Amino acid sequence: MWKRFSNLLHLPVFIPSIIIIVSLAILCIIFPTEMKNNLNIVKYFISDYFGWFYVLSVSLFIIFLLLVSGSRLGDIKLGGDDEKPEYSFISWFSMLFASGMGIGLMYFGVAEPISHYAFPILDSNSDIEKTKNAILISFYHWGIHAWAIYAVMGLALAYFGFRYKLPLTIRSGFYPILKEHSNKLCGNIIDIIALFSTVFGISTSLGFGALQINAGLTHLGFVAEQSIGTQIILIVSIMFIVAISSFVGIAKGMKKISEINLLMAFILLIAIVILGPTVFLLSAFTENIGYYVRNLIDLSFTTFAYDESKKEWISSWTILYWAWWVSWAPFVGLFIAKISRGRSVREFILGVLFIPSLFNFIWMSVFGNSAILVNRDSNLVDIISNTSILLFKFLESYPLSSILSIIALIIIALFFITSADSGVHVINSISSKGSNTSTPQHSTFWIILMISISCSLLYSGGLEALQTMTLIITLPFCIIMLFLCIGVWKGLLVDNQYFSKKFTYSSRYWKTTNWREQLNKIIVDFTELDVKNFLKSVAKPAFHLVSLELSSYSIKAKINSDNKTFIEIVIPQSNKHDFIYGIRCSNKTQGKFEPITYFSDGRNGYDVKFMHKEELITDILRQYDLYLNLIKDDKHALKTSIE
Repeated sequence: MWKRFSNLLHLPVFIPSIIIIVSLAILCIIFPTEMKNNLNIVKYFISDYFGWFYVLSVSLFIIFLLLVSGSRLGDIKLGGDDEKPEYSFISWFSMLFASGMGIGLMYFGVAEPISHYAFPILDSNSDIEKTKNAILISFYHWGIHAWAIYAVMGLALAYFGFRYKLPLTIRSGFYPILKEHSNKLCGNIIDIIALFSTVFGISTSLGFGALQINAGLTHLGFVAEQSIGTQIILIVSIMFIVAISSFVGIAKGMKKISEINLLMAFILLIAIVILGPTVFLLSAFTENIGYYVRNLIDLSFTTFAYDESKKEWISSWTILYWAWWVSWAPFVGLFIAKISRGRSVREFILGVLFIPSLFNFIWMSVFGNSAILVNRDSNLVDIISNTSILLFKFLESYPLSSILSIIALIIIALFFITSADSGVHVINSISSKGSNTSTPQHSTFWIILMISISCSLLYSGGLEALQTMTLIITLPFCIIMLFLCIGVWKGLLVDNQYFSKKFTYSSRYWKTTNWREQLNKIIVDFTELDVKNFLKSVAKPAFHLVSLELSSYSIKAKINSDNKTFIEIVIPQSNKHDFIYGIRCSNKTQGKFEPITYFSDGRNGYDVKFMHKEELITDILRQYDLYLNLIKDDKHALKTSIE
């Protein structure tokens, strides 16, 4: 049984990961308070001394992604040049959104704007400014910065996995840097960190999700009270559905659930817009977007270095968010990579950065502005500390509140299913060194492990300790992600150079009658003496024949040469730059020489070593014809005329 189970596992990653996961989980279960206190000390140390590093790193991720997408490198496909996307755009968007942060929007869509409104961190002299700044900070935490973290990880994995045919694991992103060492100890360590970060992230999310669903069920009267028994039943039920979905595969299970989930989220969103002050919400969204764009650069680099009183806020909010998104990056990034095969690098970056962010902005704007309006009558700020129940209290202010709350509960449950489902696929991939052939036994093992960890931590009160531990690991992982950017950049540059390499220019003149000579020139490099002989026996006669023929048209041509390193034909023009077609001896690499053309207008030359005399004459005439056409067109006067 063990042999069959372990066949597809990468044991150097699987065994250490299981030992670490089980050991740390047991410590959090047996000593929840002590672990939480000790880990908090480390967390606050990281926030105080490395908070600037998180802020700078995430901003650098955005700059890197925009540079890549705006360059020629963005044209490169995540897969073969002729591959088509595996999923439709809507399915792709649904899955990446549902796996990324959908549940967070349900949890914080009301809570975060209300919190920033009640306790403003930016200078606000009026209620209007407090409202605008509350939405602005929410946009900042849930916008392109968060998705840039996922995009960097997903791009690295998809690019090296589908373009270079490397295993779909995080170690593959280090191949340009580590080379063969990416398959040894260094690569194993990277995958171990990713694996237990993913397992812990999903396990803690399951626990907190069960708390929120339980709170919603209690609020609606479906259960009498919040209890550990109900929460365990919820976790087991959710993971049972995850097991069914993972068995049928991403294409059938995750895809369908994600599309249903996104549709229901749209229904809830539209209901709030229609039942609320519709025109105000639409106007507020438009203004919120403009306010966000206007303040984006300033926010991206804000660390409150000059205001010590705000250091605690940025540690508890921005840095905590960036750390949490980074901790989810192995899990979400790897899943995004798995569903993005066949898309171009540019399409991937722009899609992942802006489309989910836009939906997040709409959600935060609608729910945030609506909650601040509702707060004037319902005092939502009084229950800010009870985040699990805040959404349902907010929905009480609307007609059909019970129906809206039931829809919200279903969405929350579906978001947890999609997150856990994508997590199982990712864990299988990491633990099997990128294999796509994991068995139901593997998925069942990880599902049972996460159920056990989540339920045990809920029972013991150790969820917060495990969550804190997950956040601590993000500091080294943030460094890993910066190196991933370097690896992707190097890989893309090599890729672009490789596939943009052209045939030698003069090979277009090849004839089948002298193919042996052509083969010799391909295999045997030209020496400096070979170039000298080419200039003497091929170029010089060709140039003289052209010069002689031009003289019959009363056109004087001049030939310059040192009989060793260059030869050129010059055709003077009045008030225009002279026409020059030259060939020089170029030493591009040590010991390798080539006869390369050059021109008076500075255009790039090319190797002409494969040409014979007649072919070289033809090329001179082609260039001269181009030159005459250019100087006749006044549009090119700035380039061709001389004063």
